[in-house]
Amino acid sequence: MWQALSTELRPQGLEIVTVALDIDPDAAYRYIDKAAPDHPSLIDSAHVVDELLGVVNVPNAVWIDEEGVLVRPAEPASPGRNKALDSLLSIDTSTLPPHLADTLLEARKIKLDHESYVVAVRDWVANGAASRYALPPDEVVRRSQPRPLDVSTAAAAFELGQELHRRGHASDAVAWFREAHRLQPDNWTYKRQAWSLVDPLQGPTDAYEGHWAKDIKAIGAENYYPPLDLSPAARD
Repeated sequence: MWQALSTELRPQGLEIVTVALDIDPDAAYRYIDKAAPDHPSLIDSAHVVDELLGVVNVPNAVWIDEEGVLVRPAEPASPGRNKALDSLLSIDTSTLPPHLADTLLEARKIKLDHESYVVAVRDWVANGAASRYALPPDEVVRRSQPRPLDVSTAAAAFELGQELHRRGHASDAVAWFREAHRLQPDNWTYKRQAWSLVDPLQGPTDAYEGHWAKDIKAIGAENYYPPLDLSPAARD
Protein backbone atom coordinates (compact mmCIF):
# COMPACT_ATOMS: atom_id res chain seq x y z
CA MET A 1 0.00 0.00 0.00
CA TRP A 2 2.67 2.50 1.01
CA GLN A 3 4.80 1.35 -1.90
CA ALA A 4 2.06 2.28 -4.38
CA LEU A 5 1.71 5.75 -2.85
CA SER A 6 5.48 6.16 -2.85
CA THR A 7 5.68 5.22 -6.53
CA GLU A 8 2.95 7.74 -7.34
CA LEU A 9 4.21 10.71 -5.32
CA ARG A 10 7.98 10.38 -5.12
CA PRO A 11 8.40 12.10 -8.54
CA GLN A 12 6.58 15.08 -6.98
CA GLY A 13 8.97 15.24 -4.02
CA LEU A 14 7.39 13.05 -1.33
CA GLU A 15 9.65 10.54 0.46
CA ILE A 16 7.77 7.90 2.40
CA VAL A 17 9.62 6.17 5.24
CA THR A 18 7.96 3.19 6.89
CA VAL A 19 8.95 2.09 10.41
CA ALA A 20 8.17 -1.30 11.92
CA LEU A 21 7.92 -1.43 15.72
CA ASP A 22 9.25 -4.78 16.91
CA ILE A 23 11.72 -5.86 19.59
CA ASP A 24 12.61 -8.78 17.30
CA PRO A 25 14.08 -7.23 14.13
CA ASP A 26 14.07 -10.59 12.33
CA ALA A 27 10.30 -10.91 12.76
CA ALA A 28 9.75 -7.50 11.15
CA TYR A 29 12.38 -8.04 8.45
CA ARG A 30 10.56 -11.07 7.06
CA TYR A 31 7.59 -8.90 6.12
CA ILE A 32 9.76 -6.11 4.73
CA ASP A 33 11.78 -8.56 2.66
CA LYS A 34 8.62 -10.10 1.22
CA ALA A 35 7.16 -6.70 0.33
CA ALA A 36 10.46 -5.57 -1.25
CA PRO A 37 9.75 -1.82 -0.99
CA ASP A 38 12.02 0.67 -2.76
CA HIS A 39 11.41 3.39 -0.17
CA PRO A 40 13.28 3.48 3.18
CA SER A 41 11.86 0.78 5.46
CA LEU A 42 13.21 0.86 9.00
CA ILE A 43 12.83 -1.30 12.11
CA ASP A 44 12.49 0.46 15.45
CA SER A 45 13.29 -2.30 17.92
CA ALA A 46 13.36 0.17 20.83
CA HIS A 47 9.97 1.82 20.09
CA VAL A 48 11.68 5.21 19.98
CA VAL A 49 8.95 6.69 17.76
CA ASP A 50 6.50 6.04 20.59
CA GLU A 51 8.56 8.22 22.91
CA LEU A 52 9.55 10.94 20.43
CA LEU A 53 6.49 11.28 18.23
CA GLY A 54 3.61 10.08 20.39
CA VAL A 55 2.79 6.97 18.38
CA VAL A 56 0.42 4.75 20.38
CA ASN A 57 -0.91 2.46 17.66
CA VAL A 58 -0.21 1.28 14.14
CA PRO A 59 -0.65 2.24 11.41
CA ASN A 60 0.16 5.81 12.42
CA ALA A 61 2.01 8.47 10.45
CA VAL A 62 3.50 11.92 10.86
CA TRP A 63 4.17 14.51 8.18
CA ILE A 64 7.54 16.28 8.14
CA ASP A 65 8.29 19.06 5.66
CA GLU A 66 11.50 19.89 3.77
CA GLU A 67 12.75 21.96 6.71
CA GLY A 68 12.38 19.05 9.11
CA VAL A 69 9.34 20.62 10.78
CA LEU A 70 6.45 18.44 11.93
CA VAL A 71 3.41 19.37 9.86
CA ARG A 72 0.98 16.79 11.23
CA PRO A 73 1.47 14.83 14.47
CA ALA A 74 0.97 11.09 14.87
CA GLU A 75 -2.48 10.03 13.71
CA PRO A 76 -4.20 6.97 12.17
CA ALA A 77 -2.87 6.60 8.64
CA SER A 78 -3.46 4.07 5.92
CA PRO A 79 -3.26 4.63 2.15
CA GLY A 80 -5.53 1.72 1.25
CA ARG A 81 -6.95 -1.62 2.22
CA ASN A 82 -4.57 -4.45 3.02
CA LYS A 83 -5.60 -7.35 0.78
CA ALA A 84 -3.82 -9.93 2.90
CA LEU A 85 -5.54 -8.66 6.04
CA ASP A 86 -8.92 -8.52 4.30
CA SER A 87 -8.46 -12.15 3.29
CA LEU A 88 -7.69 -13.08 6.88
CA LEU A 89 -10.69 -11.20 8.22
CA SER A 90 -13.00 -13.03 5.81
CA ILE A 91 -12.33 -16.42 7.41
CA ASP A 92 -15.43 -18.23 8.69
CA THR A 93 -15.16 -17.66 12.46
CA SER A 94 -17.22 -20.78 13.22
CA THR A 95 -14.17 -22.84 12.19
CA LEU A 96 -11.87 -21.13 14.71
CA PRO A 97 -11.14 -21.53 18.42
CA PRO A 98 -13.22 -19.07 20.49
CA HIS A 99 -10.40 -16.60 21.24
CA LEU A 100 -9.41 -16.41 17.56
CA ALA A 101 -13.03 -15.98 16.53
CA ASP A 102 -13.36 -13.14 19.06
CA THR A 103 -10.26 -11.48 17.67
CA LEU A 104 -11.51 -11.58 14.07
CA LEU A 105 -15.00 -10.43 14.98
CA GLU A 106 -13.61 -7.40 16.81
CA ALA A 107 -11.06 -6.65 14.08
CA ARG A 108 -13.87 -6.49 11.50
CA LYS A 109 -15.44 -3.59 13.41
CA ILE A 110 -12.34 -1.39 13.22
CA LYS A 111 -12.50 1.42 10.67
CA LEU A 112 -9.79 3.50 8.98
CA ASP A 113 -10.56 6.31 6.54
CA HIS A 114 -8.20 5.28 3.74
CA GLU A 115 -9.70 7.45 1.00
CA SER A 116 -9.71 10.75 2.90
CA TYR A 117 -6.16 10.21 4.11
CA VAL A 118 -4.81 9.72 0.59
CA VAL A 119 -6.67 12.82 -0.61
CA ALA A 120 -4.97 14.81 2.16
CA VAL A 121 -1.50 13.49 1.33
CA ARG A 122 -1.90 14.28 -2.36
CA ASP A 123 -3.08 17.81 -1.53
CA TRP A 124 -0.07 18.41 0.71
CA VAL A 125 2.34 17.16 -1.96
CA ALA A 126 0.71 19.41 -4.54
CA ASN A 127 0.37 22.55 -2.41
CA GLY A 128 3.01 22.29 0.32
CA ALA A 129 2.60 24.76 3.17
CA ALA A 130 -0.49 26.19 1.45
CA SER A 131 -2.32 22.87 1.77
CA ARG A 132 -5.39 23.01 4.01
CA TYR A 133 -4.06 19.85 5.65
CA ALA A 134 -0.64 21.30 6.58
CA LEU A 135 -0.97 22.45 10.19
CA PRO A 136 0.86 25.40 11.78
CA PRO A 137 3.13 24.60 14.76
CA ASP A 138 0.65 25.64 17.46
CA GLU A 139 -2.00 23.33 15.98
CA VAL A 140 0.49 20.47 15.74
CA VAL A 141 1.20 20.91 19.45
CA ARG A 142 -2.51 21.08 20.28
CA ARG A 143 -3.25 17.85 18.42
CA SER A 144 -0.21 15.96 19.71
CA GLN A 145 -0.37 13.27 22.40
CA PRO A 146 0.15 14.81 25.86
CA ARG A 147 3.30 13.87 27.79
CA PRO A 148 2.39 13.80 31.47
CA LEU A 149 4.66 12.07 34.00
CA ASP A 150 2.80 8.76 33.68
CA VAL A 151 3.54 8.63 29.94
CA SER A 152 7.25 9.29 30.49
CA THR A 153 7.37 6.69 33.26
CA ALA A 154 5.56 4.20 31.02
CA ALA A 155 8.23 4.70 28.36
CA ALA A 156 10.95 4.01 30.94
CA ALA A 157 9.14 0.89 32.19
CA PHE A 158 8.69 -0.39 28.66
CA GLU A 159 12.38 0.23 27.93
CA LEU A 160 13.37 -1.79 31.00
CA GLY A 161 11.08 -4.61 29.88
CA GLN A 162 12.67 -4.60 26.43
CA GLU A 163 16.19 -4.75 27.82
CA LEU A 164 15.35 -7.61 30.16
CA HIS A 165 13.71 -9.51 27.31
CA ARG A 166 16.75 -9.01 25.06
CA ARG A 167 19.04 -10.32 27.80
CA GLY A 168 17.04 -13.51 28.13
CA HIS A 169 15.05 -12.58 31.25
CA ALA A 170 11.61 -12.80 29.65
CA SER A 171 9.74 -13.58 32.87
CA ASP A 172 11.30 -10.58 34.64
CA ALA A 173 10.38 -8.35 31.69
CA VAL A 174 6.68 -9.05 32.12
CA ALA A 175 6.37 -6.99 35.32
CA TRP A 176 7.81 -3.92 33.57
CA PHE A 177 5.62 -4.39 30.51
CA ARG A 178 2.60 -4.65 32.81
CA GLU A 179 3.65 -1.43 34.50
CA ALA A 180 3.90 0.33 31.13
CA HIS A 181 0.38 -0.89 30.31
CA ARG A 182 -0.93 0.39 33.65
CA LEU A 183 0.62 3.82 33.26
CA GLN A 184 -0.36 4.33 29.62
CA PRO A 185 -3.35 2.07 28.92
CA ASP A 186 -4.09 3.67 25.54
CA ASN A 187 -0.67 2.76 24.12
CA TRP A 188 -1.50 -0.20 21.94
CA THR A 189 2.03 -0.60 20.62
CA TYR A 190 3.20 -1.33 24.17
CA LYS A 191 0.38 -3.80 24.68
CA ARG A 192 0.65 -5.58 21.35
CA GLN A 193 4.41 -5.90 21.60
CA ALA A 194 4.31 -7.44 25.08
CA TRP A 195 1.42 -9.75 24.27
CA SER A 196 3.03 -10.98 21.05
CA LEU A 197 6.23 -11.92 22.88
CA VAL A 198 4.19 -14.43 24.89
CA ASP A 199 1.65 -15.39 22.21
CA PRO A 200 2.12 -14.29 18.56
CA LEU A 201 -1.70 -14.25 18.22
CA GLN A 202 -2.03 -11.90 21.23
CA GLY A 203 -4.57 -14.17 22.91
CA PRO A 204 -5.18 -14.92 26.61
CA THR A 205 -2.10 -15.90 28.61
CA ASP A 206 -1.14 -16.21 32.28
CA ALA A 207 1.37 -13.36 31.89
CA TYR A 208 -1.16 -10.57 31.37
CA GLU A 209 -4.65 -9.81 32.56
CA GLY A 210 -5.54 -8.32 29.21
CA HIS A 211 -5.24 -9.50 25.64
CA TRP A 212 -6.13 -8.01 22.28
CA ALA A 213 -9.79 -9.07 21.97
CA LYS A 214 -10.56 -8.46 25.65
CA ASP A 215 -9.08 -4.96 25.68
CA ILE A 216 -10.76 -4.04 22.40
CA LYS A 217 -14.13 -5.08 23.77
CA ALA A 218 -13.51 -2.98 26.88
CA ILE A 219 -13.14 0.26 24.90
CA GLY A 220 -15.28 -0.63 21.86
CA ALA A 221 -13.69 -1.47 18.52
CA GLU A 222 -14.91 1.84 17.12
CA ASN A 223 -12.53 3.58 19.55
CA TYR A 224 -9.44 1.59 18.60
CA TYR A 225 -8.38 4.46 16.34
CA PRO A 226 -9.47 8.04 17.07
CA PRO A 227 -11.34 9.72 14.21
CA LEU A 228 -9.01 11.17 11.59
CA ASP A 229 -9.24 14.95 11.99
CA LEU A 230 -8.67 16.50 8.58
CA SER A 231 -10.33 19.80 9.41
CA PRO A 232 -8.16 22.82 8.53
CA ALA A 233 -6.58 24.81 11.32
CA ALA A 234 -7.41 28.48 11.73
CA ARG A 235 -4.67 30.65 10.24
CA ASP A 236 -3.78 34.27 10.88
